[in-house]
Amino acid sequence: MTDLYVSRNVENEPKDYAFKVYVRLNAKKQTLRKVSFQHSVFDACYFNNCNFDSCDFTGCRFVGCNFHQSAFSGCKFEYAVFERCQIDDDILEREAPREENLKMRFARSLRMNFQQIGDAKAVNRAISHELEATSSYLKKSWSSRETYYRDKYPGWKKVPQFIKWLEFKVLDAIWGNGENTLKLLRAIVVVHLLIAFYDTYHFGNPWDLTAYLTSLAASPGVFFGIATPHPYPIWFSSIIAATRLVGFAFLTAILVKRFGRR
Repeated sequence: MTDLYVSRNVENEPKDYAFKVYVRLNAKKQTLRKVSFQHSVFDACYFNNCNFDSCDFTGCRFVGCNFHQSAFSGCKFEYAVFERCQIDDDILEREAPREENLKMRFARSLRMNFQQIGDAKAVNRAISHELEATSSYLKKSWSSRETYYRDKYPGWKKVPQFIKWLEFKVLDAIWGNGENTLKLLRAIVVVHLLIAFYDTYHFGNPWDLTAYLTSLAASPGVFFGIATPHPYPIWFSSIIAATRLVGFAFLTAILVKRFGRR
């Protein structure tokens, strides 16, 4: 269906609009309520100030569409794909599927869409939702008693999922899975505290608070490899050097991601 214009409101259409290919479909200030567009393709369509209420977009693909000031309410977007579409990022919270795996794919598709149109703020918001859904999905995959997870990950298959979840949480705590500079700085502060504790315990007085403060003041020099106030063992110096290199690598990756979206 090509070059059509929706000139009236459409309601209660469970079949007639599904499984179609819409090319350059246009609508302005119209309301579409309880309309099923299941497994349809929208190519270069334009919806200006339209209201989609309780519509079904399951399995739909949106390519180069513009939803200027259009709103969605209670719609289904399971397995929907977006490419180069102009759409408000509030759809991430209002219309995301309830299931964690579908919510994860929904946020990922919108993240890639926002990257294609250069909307850095929306990309960051989509990433936040994607990471949240991923964390919830990985946790439920090994701990939930819901039928879906029990059938998909029975018995020993929960073990790899637990490892994936644990890895995800560790990386999230260290650097927010590549999205949080403050978490990386927090991790570096923790490393400085560990250096101060080790230095005081082995080379100072563990019962003297001043000794901890002195070691903490010297910890930046130890971390950056520009000072060695005491003869540290090789293994300790090696761990500090490796941690420093990994920290710089993480920081570089975060900066590249941030500036690459602009």
